[in-house]
Amino acid sequence: MLQRLPQDAFRRGLCVAALLVSSCAHAGILDTFDTTVGWKADHTDDVSASIRAVPGKTGQAICLDYDFNGVSGAASIRKTLPVDFPPGFALSFDVRGQMPPNTLQLKFIDDSGDNVWWYPTSSFVPTDHWRTIEATSRQVEFAWGPIEDRTLRHTREVEFVIYKEAREPGGQNRGEVCFDNLRMAARNPEAVPPPPPTPNAVFESRAKQVRRGLYPRGFSGEQSYWTIVGVDGGSRDSALISEDGAVEVSRGGFSIEPFLIDGDRLLTWADVKTVPSLRDRYLPMPSVRWEAGALALTTTAFAQGKPGRSQLVVSYRVANDGDAPRDVTLVLAARPFQVNPPTQFLNAPGGTSRIDDLSWDGHALTVNGVRKVVPLQRTTRFVASTNQPKTLSERLDAGERPSTTSLHDDQGFAQGGLLYDLHLPAHGHVDLGVVVPVKPDEQVAMPADAGTWLTVHADAVAAAWRDTLDRVDISVPAKAQPIVDTMKSGIAQILMSRDGPALQPGTRSYSRTWVRDGAMMLEGLLRTGHEDVAGEFIRWYAPHQFSNGKVPCCVDARGSDPVPENDSHGELVFSVAELWRYTHDRAVAEALYPHVRRAVAYMDKLRAGERQPSRLDGPDRALYGLLPASISHEGYSAKPMHSYWDDFWALKGYDDAVELAKALGKVEDARRFAASRDQFRADLHASIVAAVKAKGIDFIPGSAELGDFDATSTTIALSPGGEQSRLPAGLLGRTFEKYWQAFVARRDGKTAWKDYTPYEIRTVASFVRLGWRDRLDELLAFFFADRRPAAWNQWAEVVGRDPREPRFVGDMPHAWIASDYVRSALDMFAYDRDADGALVVAAGVQPSWLEGEGIAIHDLRTPYGRFGYTLKTKDGEALLTVTQPLNPPGGIVLSLPSGETKLPTGTTALKVNL
Repeated sequence: MLQRLPQDAFRRGLCVAALLVSSCAHAGILDTFDTTVGWKADHTDDVSASIRAVPGKTGQAICLDYDFNGVSGAASIRKTLPVDFPPGFALSFDVRGQMPPNTLQLKFIDDSGDNVWWYPTSSFVPTDHWRTIEATSRQVEFAWGPIEDRTLRHTREVEFVIYKEAREPGGQNRGEVCFDNLRMAARNPEAVPPPPPTPNAVFESRAKQVRRGLYPRGFSGEQSYWTIVGVDGGSRDSALISEDGAVEVSRGGFSIEPFLIDGDRLLTWADVKTVPSLRDRYLPMPSVRWEAGALALTTTAFAQGKPGRSQLVVSYRVANDGDAPRDVTLVLAARPFQVNPPTQFLNAPGGTSRIDDLSWDGHALTVNGVRKVVPLQRTTRFVASTNQPKTLSERLDAGERPSTTSLHDDQGFAQGGLLYDLHLPAHGHVDLGVVVPVKPDEQVAMPADAGTWLTVHADAVAAAWRDTLDRVDISVPAKAQPIVDTMKSGIAQILMSRDGPALQPGTRSYSRTWVRDGAMMLEGLLRTGHEDVAGEFIRWYAPHQFSNGKVPCCVDARGSDPVPENDSHGELVFSVAELWRYTHDRAVAEALYPHVRRAVAYMDKLRAGERQPSRLDGPDRALYGLLPASISHEGYSAKPMHSYWDDFWALKGYDDAVELAKALGKVEDARRFAASRDQFRADLHASIVAAVKAKGIDFIPGSAELGDFDATSTTIALSPGGEQSRLPAGLLGRTFEKYWQAFVARRDGKTAWKDYTPYEIRTVASFVRLGWRDRLDELLAFFFADRRPAAWNQWAEVVGRDPREPRFVGDMPHAWIASDYVRSALDMFAYDRDADGALVVAAGVQPSWLEGEGIAIHDLRTPYGRFGYTLKTKDGEALLTVTQPLNPPGGIVLSLPSGETKLPTGTTALKVNL
């Protein structure tokens, strides 16, 4: 029952006479821990754990000794201990020990073993003396499981877990934790006190009492949107800018929010029209323009420097488009709010961010003694306020200017503002800016002219990003330009979201490295000329493999995550092979090959456990020979399933292992890998047929036991799985036809829906491979409408139908979704077809793009080298000219609505009727 989630719950119980249950010292005792009988130590991969009896607070106690051995995961003690729970209760237990800060979890598991309730104590550090931990029925939460009625009534097992949270110097995390006297007392449910209001709740309530705009949009009951600002590889230092112009200076940090004072009126985000943009349409240098009549404010953010020592630069242009001069005041307020809104809860909870201390020395504003905001020009004054009786925004709105040089607030709700009194000539503007260095001791000199300084530095950053993002040159007509711009922005989002070599899907909620996300990002990076980044990633990730060959689903600062997600093994092998295909660096392939061999051996072991002869003629026929059930697919997080997503990745891993072994001259390995692959392919295809028959369906299901429909998952079978030509054509076609019909119904409002995940965008690549060119425009139009905001060329992990309904949206941008789009967009222009080794050209290009100058591609990376071509139409004919020739095994194939035509060997030009 060890899970990856870093939380736990307590369960209420009554003393029950049952096997292995300790005798009760009194009615409230669930277990006295006077014996180790019935208790068992458990641990995840490569973690050590054992139990022993010691003197307790009363009688005996049980100690858990653990060592994480440099990996992530958990150590636990577990016992069968049936418990019945009253409607209200108070739980407690005694604990002592020695360990670094880790999450202490108490879990209660029901009779099925699938449903878990828990109480988490994060950053827990035991003392040498016994202390009592308490939790009420209001603090106990349902953790996971498929049950619909989550009311806690009865459980069968109890488990104490130490879940790794910290890493000590040198990567050590070991210790002992001792437990005694697990107790429960019944309470009147009404008498159990509710938890105190959270800081987020305080400000959400406050925002309802004042006019809209005085607090960030996310506290005002509206969904807000944002994007990342950072440098390549600098995820942990990245900033966020909201669609309303507020800038969160670092992960979980405070924000700098602009206001304008025009006469006696305070202008906020709610009083203006906001217009977001990116520099040159695709560079990761976002801007937000406020428009209020003739008055405008443009906030632009960018980052410069290297990871760990970068600088956040925010520029402000205040413009007067009127015919008469005017005087206004710009306020740059340091506020205890993240741009990441309160609806964000996963890993990096959004909402408030404590500001306890503000100090202004005339040169820099220091926040909490560690972060400096350095203006590039002189300010008029500094104002600040605590939360009571009114916050700074409310006081400014009332015309107050509470000047000071320092402020402390015990609640952590301090706010301060840099004020600039500005005289704006008619049709003129003033440029201002601030710099926020990552290192607080870094000196930033005030330039003679802030506008010139900002222009020079912004131009330099823009030039560097162009060099990074323009390595593949794609020229298209204006109507198709957003497709290319969004693709380039997607690469930037991947680069900014990575933490050094570690590719990550996000910088807040998903600031961890999953190999599945990384594998698909790696492909997009290789195809766009970032072999160095792709190589750094897989060389960093592969050594985190467990000693038994298991590939961790995820790696973060704690080490390798042991949660079994069985797509990971094939994804590691694919990543190594993909790097080989694009670089042919034999030394790197040789160095990584041992990880490939161990991953294949582990997959063989997993499959062997599922090849039970009794399944061949039983109700579990569809499970025979697959990889075991896992939760790699998010839809199966409540209960693991035999997901075909895992199996298609595994099959790709086997294919690629054979290719690598042959390339490196490992003859015996190639033979053995091929035998495993062929056996698994036969088992997998037989499973699909059995599942289709058992469930009475006519499509490829998402999992063997459910027979569920999930075309977004099935896409992986086509790309990068390469299994399209082997799958039953009828089933495959109906799978994506069913997806298309559902898509049209959703788009046209005939099907009710609230939200979806834009991972769906990878269906574009599937439609390209299926030859459904005529449907691509409609797919892209729908998905592009859900870029929020559209000008920032990005998708969140979750898109809601109502853009302003508050919800968890995951990271913005979400780099894995960006990689899905990058790969799909590139496939439209050229892709490598697994069935025959052909390079298929223009299979997703729309005929209207070919009029006039047509399209031109240069330096597109392929497994066969760099590729370029031009394609245009004239007099009813399409003219293909290959400007960078290649020799793929299956040749170059031009795909047009009229059909496919293979370019004759040795030629570089081809005319074809449309």
